[in-house]
Amino acid sequence: MLEKELYKKLFSESFSLPVQVNYWDHTSERYGNLEGEPEITITFNQMIPIKEITKNASLTLGEAYMDKKIEIEGSIQELVADAYKQAGSFLRSKSYIKWLPKLARHTKKQNKEDIHSHYDLGNEFYELWLDQTLTYSCAYFETPEDTLEQAQMNKVRHILNKLFIKEGDSLLDIGCGWGTLMFTAIKEYGVHATGITLSEEQYRFITDKIKAEGLEDKCTVLLKDYREVKNLEFDHITSVGMFEHVGEDSLEEYFAVVKRLLKPKGTALIHGISRQQGGATNAWINQYIFPGGYIPGIAELATHMQTNDLQLIDLESLRRDYQLTLEHWTKNFHAVKDQVLSVADERFYRMWDLYLQACAASFESSNIDVVQYLLVHPGNNTIPMHRYVGH
Repeated sequence: MLEKELYKKLFSESFSLPVQVNYWDHTSERYGNLEGEPEITITFNQMIPIKEITKNASLTLGEAYMDKKIEIEGSIQELVADAYKQAGSFLRSKSYIKWLPKLARHTKKQNKEDIHSHYDLGNEFYELWLDQTLTYSCAYFETPEDTLEQAQMNKVRHILNKLFIKEGDSLLDIGCGWGTLMFTAIKEYGVHATGITLSEEQYRFITDKIKAEGLEDKCTVLLKDYREVKNLEFDHITSVGMFEHVGEDSLEEYFAVVKRLLKPKGTALIHGISRQQGGATNAWINQYIFPGGYIPGIAELATHMQTNDLQLIDLESLRRDYQLTLEHWTKNFHAVKDQVLSVADERFYRMWDLYLQACAASFESSNIDVVQYLLVHPGNNTIPMHRYVGH
């Protein structure tokens, strides 16, 4: 059967691990390393037309897993990471990759809807599998043995230390999440902090915490688009896991806003997922996880910084930290499976499980990276000459 032969060709170019595929007609084939027992088994509960995979492998196979058309026995992370490492695989070959159009407009209204669809699933959902800090971004592991909570606090302090903060300085956090970075900056570094979010759930959480801890004179949170902040300047700006949401069409404007809001002698730390191979989107993630998401290339980001006359004085990759962060999240998510299924269906659970493991694989294989960029205005000679070095 032609369909089967095409699948055999696809899988023969996609794996180096010992993988067994159980086809819909009850036959099986081995791929990758043929020695020893299979480490991963893929079972097709029904035939998926190969033309759908060549149309968009990521979207087709992601939906097939969500809908139980495909079952995977073994580590999804290991399977996906292995496929990313093979040049001819369905995750890398141009025969199977069809990116979504990059130029979808990112209006203020659309950005708000996109953020709402992901971050307003409910604080209770994220509290199930994030750590106590409710930090939903890459952690910083000083040692691999650090707990997730330790590593998230390491990350927050790593960012704040890079800014060369002085007591009494002002800080703006663009895309402030649930406020851990802001509250740490206030309590440990003596700053006055302002956070911006489009998530109503995050806004309510931070507002309640400000009142509960009596921080009204030191902390402000704004429920608005970052482009709407006017007539203000800050000594320091942070933005963690934010520019991935602004869209390819709005990246230059994003850095223009950073430039406009940063005081002449200020520092800005921008932390976000980037690609060394150039910018891209992923059809399945855009459809089900992050509508409107776009992962920019490092060279692309540097061009936008240059266009806005911002000086890049420090760049640091945390790729392996994000892999480990996602592995912690996956373990936590698996541990609360019953709780997730008590409020959502199995398709939702499988979607999030696939998302977390596939992202871990993407960082593991260097398909994507996460980078911290430290920016200043030209001629800023008031900060130390060399980068902050952690403990």
